[in-house]
Amino acid sequence: MSAMPERDARTRAVRCAEAASSKQAEDIVVLDLQALTLVTDYFVICTGTSSVQIRAIVEAVEEAMAGDRVHPLAREGDAQSGWVLLDFGSLVVHIFTPQTRTFYKLERLWGDAEPLAWAQE
Repeated sequence: MSAMPERDARTRAVRCAEAASSKQAEDIVVLDLQALTLVTDYFVICTGTSSVQIRAIVEAVEEAMAGDRVHPLAREGDAQSGWVLLDFGSLVVHIFTPQTRTFYKLERLWGDAEPLAWAQE
């Protein structure tokens, strides 16, 4: 599906995870969905514990991607709702509150997806 080459999508997924980590996002997971769906290649899923932290994570991710001149194709939700989705085409970033993440259970829904060991890259 890639709007960007696969290697770029993987590199950018890791960059988004690092940006989220820089704002102390919790439970950061990068899932490789390439073998499972044509919708996107990677999910980055993380948790922010407050609306202020969620906004900071969103800003950090957008800044990291803007450095590559990549901007979201769509943005859903907001920090107050407990969930923000940033759709970059071949990469989708989900930022949740703990309660919202538990409700949506994306890791379970996409349980066949291969997680990336992004922190070691």
